[in-house]
Amino acid sequence: MVDQLEKLWDYDAVEPGQSGSPTTVTVTKEDISWYALVAQNFSSRFTPSGTCQEWPSVAMPTMVLTYAPLLREEIAEANGFVALEWSTTARRQTPFAKCEIRWSRGVLAGDTITSTRRVLEKYVRRGSRFVTFRVEATNQNGEEVARYDYTCIFDYAKDPKDPPREPRKAWPSSPDTPRERFSWEAVRDVGDQLSPLNIQASQENIDEKDAFRLAGKHNPINIHTDEEFARRSMFGGTVVSGGAAMSYVDQMLQKSFTLGSFHGGRLLLRAIEPFRAGDTVTFQGELTSRGDMTTTEDGGSQRVIECRIKGVNQRGDLVNMSDATLILKGLGAEY
Repeated sequence: MVDQLEKLWDYDAVEPGQSGSPTTVTVTKEDISWYALVAQNFSSRFTPSGTCQEWPSVAMPTMVLTYAPLLREEIAEANGFVALEWSTTARRQTPFAKCEIRWSRGVLAGDTITSTRRVLEKYVRRGSRFVTFRVEATNQNGEEVARYDYTCIFDYAKDPKDPPREPRKAWPSSPDTPRERFSWEAVRDVGDQLSPLNIQASQENIDEKDAFRLAGKHNPINIHTDEEFARRSMFGGTVVSGGAAMSYVDQMLQKSFTLGSFHGGRLLLRAIEPFRAGDTVTFQGELTSRGDMTTTEDGGSQRVIECRIKGVNQRGDLVNMSDATLILKGLGAEY
């Protein structure tokens, strides 16, 4: 009966190369500010007036997930299918597993971003079935600003995740005193700790983050905002989206590095345990590698460093693990 009513875009129907229509979005200062707000990033650098000398308003790198959204449902529709999240007969989620963002230049207020999206690959690992999508974003000059590979779980082999347990231990809160931001001239030793960040996931904030979009249709029936639907999922309740978790890591890195460090880089986040509504997650990390100074085409200097970040909840559970690569600019890059 289901097959007669809907042609579902399940794992067997997904094929690498399937694509959706391009989208075009002009990013405004208000968009940049609002994205930072729903990401719980209250830095004055992301207000509409801005404090950045060189860039009057520059987007957080993870905002690519908003101005160049994945839009799985549009890929499905373009290929004659109905996405599982939009089905009226067999609706279910294909939740976040991991995402890797690579950005090559800043996105400024006023930039017009065109993005394309396609299925990159599908694979089976330990009985679970995954699909990876690639989204590429270019600006009005035809320059690539960012691309990302976003992996979803189409079929989960294991038992549903356990509901929240009683706290095992108290997790230390972040210090209130800000640490010095690292610049090219002050790159520390491998193993040095980054400034931590605490994020409390309220349902209100999850709802605001889910509703904020610059392209595509909003589906209110999902595991982030619909409690009844979420209870029937593998998580047993509402959870923070993978994109939101990446925005928190983005913000945490900005506590330790100058904004110039985000002109180019990479961020990979892997979900380990659900980040549930009501959880408080501490993001903390360290420097894992630092490269030699190099000279850029314009005669400037830069240094590539790598970091590892862990997100741990109030129960002591590892919620996610991230690896970041940042390009630290030379003197004068504090913008």
